[in-house]
Amino acid sequence: MLYNAYELQRNWLAGVSTLANIGVELMNNPRNPFAYFGGGEVLSSALEVFAHASAPRGKPEFGLSETIVDGEMVAVHEEIVLRQPFGQLKRFVKAGVEGAPKLLIVAPMSGHYATLLRGTVERMLPKHDVYITDWRDARSVPLSEGRFDLDDYIDYVITFLKHIGPGAHVLAVCQPSVPVYAAVALMNAADDACTPKTLTMMGGPIDTRAAPTAVNILATERPLSWFANNVVTTVPYSYPGAGRNVYPGFMQLAGFMTMNLGSHLMSHYEMYKHLVQGEDLQAEATKKFYDEYRSVCDMTAEFYLQTVEVVFQKHALPKGEMMHRDVRVDPAAITKTALLAIEGENDDISGLGQTKAALDIATNLADDHKRYFMAPKVGHYGIFNGSRWRETIAPIVEDWISAHN
Repeated sequence: MLYNAYELQRNWLAGVSTLANIGVELMNNPRNPFAYFGGGEVLSSALEVFAHASAPRGKPEFGLSETIVDGEMVAVHEEIVLRQPFGQLKRFVKAGVEGAPKLLIVAPMSGHYATLLRGTVERMLPKHDVYITDWRDARSVPLSEGRFDLDDYIDYVITFLKHIGPGAHVLAVCQPSVPVYAAVALMNAADDACTPKTLTMMGGPIDTRAAPTAVNILATERPLSWFANNVVTTVPYSYPGAGRNVYPGFMQLAGFMTMNLGSHLMSHYEMYKHLVQGEDLQAEATKKFYDEYRSVCDMTAEFYLQTVEVVFQKHALPKGEMMHRDVRVDPAAITKTALLAIEGENDDISGLGQTKAALDIATNLADDHKRYFMAPKVGHYGIFNGSRWRETIAPIVEDWISAHN
C-alpha cells in the first residue's frame, strides 16, 4: 500500500513537473510579450525550482570520460568486469595506463546509487586503477534471484577482491565500513592471498555507541519489529522485483531530508535567487547536487533489518560478537591490512569516534599500520566529495596507499 501510494504521488508530480517546465519555456520565450512584464523572471524562476524538485529520477551516469595522468589527458571508459545478481564490479579503464595501484571503492548500499561517489572516483582516478561496487536497485532484481543480506554483502566484497587479485587497496565510504571490515578480518584470518594491503574507512559506523547521532538513536529506541512493520514494504508488480520486500529508497531520502530540512529549504531558496538574478552557473551546481541526492534505490528488507540489528542495536563488531554465517568475525585477526580511519568534525550521520573505533579493536595490528585523521569543519557528505575531499582528505588516502603498496 505504501509503495503504491508513493507511485501515485510520483506519477502525479511527474505530470505537474512537466507542466511547470512548459511554463518556464513560455515565460522565457522572447516572442512571449508577457515575459517582458514585471514579475516574469520571478515566476519563471519559481516554476523552474518546482519543476526540478518534483521531477522523477532514475539511475544517474558516472560520466567520467577522461582524466589527467602525469600531465597528459587520458581517455576513460567503464567496464563491467564481474556481474552478480545484486551488484556488479565496475572498472574505470584508463587508455594506455597500466601498473597503478588497484583500488576498490565500496559504495554504500543505503538508498543511493554508486554514482553518489562520482567525485570520489574522479579524484582517485589519476593515480589508481579504480574499481567500484555498483549495487543494483533491489526493486529491479527478480525474486528468482533469492535473498541478499549483510552476510551476502560480505561475500560479495570478498568475491570482488578475489576477482581483482592480490595487492589491492580498499576504500569504504560510510555504511560499508562494517561489512568491509568484516570481510578484511575474515580474509586476514584465512591468510587469503587476495587480502587487501590497506583499508580506508570514511565516516563509517564501526561503533555507534561513540557520539550517537540522530540516526543511531532512532535505530536503538525502537525494537526491530517496529522497523519490519513500519518501513518495510513490497515492490509493486510494475517492477522486475515485484513481490520482493524492501526498505524503499524514497523513505531513506525522506529521513535524510527531514534531518536537515532547514538547510535543504535554504538551498532551494538560494537556487531560486540565483535564477532570478541570472546566475545560471550557481543554480546549476545546486541542481546537479540534488539530481544525485534525489536519485534513490531500494535495498532488500533482510539486508536493512540485519544491518539495523547487528550494527546499530547489538554493536556486534566492536564487541567481538559479529558472526558471518557460522564464523565469528575477529577484529584481532587483522595483522596484514593497514587501516586508515577518517572522520568529519561535523558529521551528523556517523559521530566522532565511531570510525576511529576500527583501529582500537584491531588489537594485533602494528601501530605503524594504523592511522587516524579528523577533517576539521567537514560534514558527512564532505568527507568524500567537494573541495575538502579533493584538497585535504584525498592526498592523505593517496599517501597511505603509496606507503603500503
